Amino acid sequence: MTTIGFLGLGRMGAPMAGNLIGWVANGHGRLLVHDVSPAAVDALNAKGAEAAGSAAALGERCEIVFMSLPTPAIVRAAAEEVVSGGRPRILCDLSTSGPKLAQELHDLCAPKGVASFDAPVSGGIRGAEQGTLAIMAGGPQALWPELEPLLQRLGKPFYMGETPGAGQVTKLANNLLSLAAIATTAEAMTLGIKAGLDPARMIEVLNAGTGANSATRDKWPRAVLPRTFDFGFSAQLSLKDTRLALDEAQALGVPLPTGERLAALLDRVLAAYGDDADFTEMAKVVEADAGLDPARII
Repeated sequence: MTTIGFLGLGRMGAPMAGNLIGWVANGHGRLLVHDVSPAAVDALNAKGAEAAGSAAALGERCEIVFMSLPTPAIVRAAAEEVVSGGRPRILCDLSTSGPKLAQELHDLCAPKGVASFDAPVSGGIRGAEQGTLAIMAGGPQALWPELEPLLQRLGKPFYMGETPGAGQVTKLANNLLSLAAIATTAEAMTLGIKAGLDPARMIEVLNAGTGANSATRDKWPRAVLPRTFDFGFSAQLSLKDTRLALDEAQALGVPLPTGERLAALLDRVLAAYGDDADFTEMAKVVEADAGLDPARII
């Protein structure tokens, strides 16, 4: 039996850890969890997980440890604590923390005999809850057959290669496309609204045509048309991911003018709507630039 650990039970981590409980229920092993929020730990305990007590305890007691944490700095500190606590065989970072940190985690883990995987996910809170995330993983190929069945509990994993950061670069590319879809859809919809078209009818038509994308299919119907702007991913984290992409692009000598414009737009969202703004509020900034009142669009 294998003991696995999960560190970070936030809006993404909690449902991902929850999806691993079925693996425990089938008699494959144990699931230990930890978070800075005791309530989050208690909620998972009630479903069949066990409290570890600390990140170091996960390292002491678990063979495989997953992390889902908000920023590269927090991921790095948590990884150091996990590895200091013992010698897990595999440390898997599910966060979007960038290829530079993936290399740092490899350098931290390898001398201690710990295999490091970077496996960021895409699909949002709904994907985490439903176990339908796209998972982009980089790490030692020899250990992939052991890790893949666990990741399949969370969604559809894709092995991207042994180079540390292979999964992170894939995720950053995915996020650039996703954000660009929001920004371009906001511009197209604002054009139509300013011309007097019905927004809901526009989305219906766009989804039947070649302009369909992840924003028209999902984000507008769920969060923009009803004006709730509660899709569930923050503009702040989107900006963090975009800056990670820009940093990597600069290191590789790849111009990203669209990425720079997206970062500027997200900066404006945060300035206008605060640190808790949803990334779909990019639409409100575009609308306001066109002279529309975002509060009065229905």
